[in-house]
Amino acid sequence: MAKAPRIGRVKSRLAKGIGRVGAWAFYRQTLAAVSRPLAADPRWTTWLAVSPDGAVHEDRVWPVQSPRFSQGEGDLGQRMGRAMDIMAPGPVVIIGADIPDIRPPHITSAFAALGHADAVFGPADDGGYWLVGLKRRPKVSAIFENVRWSTEHALNDTFANLPKDAKIVLLETLTDVDEASDLASSGKSMPVHNPDLKD
Repeated sequence: MAKAPRIGRVKSRLAKGIGRVGAWAFYRQTLAAVSRPLAADPRWTTWLAVSPDGAVHEDRVWPVQSPRFSQGEGDLGQRMGRAMDIMAPGPVVIIGADIPDIRPPHITSAFAALGHADAVFGPADDGGYWLVGLKRRPKVSAIFENVRWSTEHALNDTFANLPKDAKIVLLETLTDVDEASDLASSGKSMPVHNPDLKD
């Protein structure tokens, strides 16, 4: 999930602490640092789910030439649900573009988990999550409904939408950089799809 890196249009909460240009520079650098190694890895296909919708046609703003589609309208849950729905059959992992520490081994671990689990999450230290992955066999619908996004409840709200008998794997906790104070914690973020992963 990635926004076009435009000054004043990305990381608004971060911009309150470090300014619009600083927030834009952070986002632009993080988008490149995360997307380039993921897009280069042959074990999966990296897609960019982009916002605003018109940016899907703007080749020059994206650091990789991976396939793209528009996120569309709605809240974060509706947009992530749409990303899950349009991918070809097989496991799907979604990440954000503002988690500087994401690297290919995280995605490898997520797909490995989906070999024996129904869902995988990468918890963020603010109560949200930096990664969500679903096996999609059988398809799990509506897991993003009634989630209190951008709160400490987001992960638990999503858990509550999963079937009671769903097997869930948690990856390591990473920092979701939303505010200036998060930069110190971080130490420094595109759905990916692996159609070949089997049970």
